Amino acid sequence: MRIIDAHCHIASLDHIPRSFVEGAVGNIHAHLEAQGIRTTKEKLTTVYLAKLEDPLCDALVAEMDAAGIEKSVLLAADFTHQLRDSRLTIAETYAAHRVVLARHPGRFVVFGGMDPRWGKDGVDLFEQSLREFGFRGFKLYPPTGFSPSDPSLYPFYEICRDYRVPVTVHIGPTSPALSFKHAYPFLLDEAAQAFPEVNFIMAHGAVSFVEECAMLCAFRPNVYMDISAFQSAMRRDGNAGAVRSAALRGINHKIIFGTDWPVFRLQGDQPSFVDAVAGDEGALAQLSVNDQRLILHGNIERLLAQARVPAAAAN
Repeated sequence: MRIIDAHCHIASLDHIPRSFVEGAVGNIHAHLEAQGIRTTKEKLTTVYLAKLEDPLCDALVAEMDAAGIEKSVLLAADFTHQLRDSRLTIAETYAAHRVVLARHPGRFVVFGGMDPRWGKDGVDLFEQSLREFGFRGFKLYPPTGFSPSDPSLYPFYEICRDYRVPVTVHIGPTSPALSFKHAYPFLLDEAAQAFPEVNFIMAHGAVSFVEECAMLCAFRPNVYMDISAFQSAMRRDGNAGAVRSAALRGINHKIIFGTDWPVFRLQGDQPSFVDAVAGDEGALAQLSVNDQRLILHGNIERLLAQARVPAAAAN
């Protein structure tokens, strides 16, 4: 069955700041210590950083091939306003993602992120990314300091409406380097109601605030959720039960497959993650073929197909 991974990132400290990584590693270290597994934060950080050495996505493409993933969505989150150890400006991040698009034709779609506090310059760059760079969506990271319904985002949503491209919004916890207070799903509701023609995808909705995310998906026609970060539930439960639970709620036309590569590379690779969801014993094995198709590729493909991007920019 065809598979599109709707939630990936470039594995590089150029795009994922070291402070973000060190915060995440701190949580991993605490988990291991509680289980009596002795190690140091320094050693864990070294191991984790070694997994963030794929700036051109060559390793990702190799894992996609091995897993049967035909295409992945690269989400270019904008940490640059909040995390001052960001190596690149957001404009430089966009340029790096354009290089990856050119290097691997047909394998990637890019959603450009932008902190609304960059003002008109940010709005203009984001629109340029759709008009000229071949990007096909918007990525929001509210834990960097803003609500997804903040009016400062409305110019971006107007652009998304005009170009008919989706918006992926981080929901739930993240690195302790950032605040969690803006990552509650109902904070998205005002924007979803104000922009009914814009499709919003709640990242990690099958794992964090599941009841709230499922309710929004069921009753807001333009709200979806992805299953990325299901690996965290696997670490806790030993299986992909969180995905199975989400898929039994009658909203499979709103659920989207995603892995959050490279965040969980310490736990496995893309083939193992695909198998946990789509394998013969995977979380979706008991669903109808049609529901499996919707989750694994149909829903995100349907949203991407609506894009009104210039022919010269389409990828």
